[in-house]
Amino acid sequence: MASHWHLDDIPWAQFDASKVDPDLLRAVKAAALVEHNADDYVTYLNNVFTEDAAFRAAARQWGVEERQHGAALAAWCKRADPAFDPDRAMADFVAGYRLPLEAESSVRGSRAGELVARCVVECGTSSFYSAIRDSTEEPVLRWIAGKIAADEFRHYKLFLDHLRRYQQDSRLGKPLGRWHRLRIALGRVNEASDDELAMAYWCGNGKSEAYDRDRQSRAYARRALGLYRFEHVQRGLNMALKACDFDPQGRFGRALTKIGWWLLQRRRRALAQA
Repeated sequence: MASHWHLDDIPWAQFDASKVDPDLLRAVKAAALVEHNADDYVTYLNNVFTEDAAFRAAARQWGVEERQHGAALAAWCKRADPAFDPDRAMADFVAGYRLPLEAESSVRGSRAGELVARCVVECGTSSFYSAIRDSTEEPVLRWIAGKIAADEFRHYKLFLDHLRRYQQDSRLGKPLGRWHRLRIALGRVNEASDDELAMAYWCGNGKSEAYDRDRQSRAYARRALGLYRFEHVQRGLNMALKACDFDPQGRFGRALTKIGWWLLQRRRRALAQA
C-alpha cells in the first residue's frame, strides 16, 4: 500500500490566504488532530489482530499514511492561521481523548465487525475530503483534500479486502450476516458525535470556552455538514452498503441513500436554528 504523494509534493507556492474560509479552517484543524492520532489506532488494531501478521503490516502502513494526512492538514492550518500551534493542540487532544488501548479484542464484538467499522470510517473520510475538495476555493487545500480523499478510498478497499478474507475463511472467525454488518455500520455512523471529533474541535480551536461535548460537536457539525453535496453522501453510503453485502443500486440501497440525504439536510436545518 505505497503512498502516492509526500509532504514535499504539496504546492505551497499556490497558497492563497484570501480564499481561506474561516469556518472551514476550524473544521480542518479538528480533522488534522484526528488524522495525526493514528498511532493509537494502530496500537488498538495490533491488539485486536494479534496473530494476523498480514493485517498488522497493512495497519502499520495505513497509520503512516494517516499521520501524513494529519501533518499536511496541520501545515495548511498553520499557513492559514499563523497563531495555530499544532503541537500544543495535539498534546491537548491526546490528553483529553484516548482509545481503549488496553483492549485485547474488538469493541465491535469480532474482528470481522472491527473491519466493518473501519470500512465505514474510510467511507466517511473519503466523502468528507471529497466534499472539502469540491467546496474550497483555496488551491492548496483543494490539492491536499483531493490526495487524502484518494488515499481514504484505497484504505477502504484495503479494509474491505481483509473483511472479505474473514468472511470467507471460517478459521478466522464466524462470518457475519449482512444485517449484522449493517447494525455495526449504523452504530459506527452514530458515533460521529462522540468525544473524538468534539474534543479535536475544541483543542484545535483554542479551547476558548469550557469543554462541552454537545456544544463542540454541534459547532463542528455546523461547519462540516454544510460541505456535502448529494453525490458525496451517495458515494459514501454506496461504499458502506457494499461492505455490508447490499447492492447499492438495489431498492434497499437506493432507499437508504435517499433517507441518508434527507437526514443530513434535516440535521443541517436543526443546526442552523440552534
